[in-house]
Amino acid sequence: MKLPVIKQLTKFMEENDQDYIIETLEVLENLIEVPSLKDEELDVIGELISNMYGALEVQKLIKEGKDQKTALNEFMQRVLGAIDKN
Repeated sequence: MKLPVIKQLTKFMEENDQDYIIETLEVLENLIEVPSLKDEELDVIGELISNMYGALEVQKLIKEGKDQKTALNEFMQRVLGAIDKN
């Protein structure tokens, strides 16, 4: 996950609508079904999907009343905590 990408996607959702991200996720998740995709291409699509879901989580925290910086930090701490458990 890339924090700058998540931050940019969160800004995009504030200026537009999170439905754009949700619909894009549906398209990307459908694309990974293409059998001729190379591993590198799947990695890129997977990274995009991961960042978009992360941005949706951050947006949820912002809607709950947290400022963007706090929401981003809280989300990344959860991600890092999940990684440490594995």
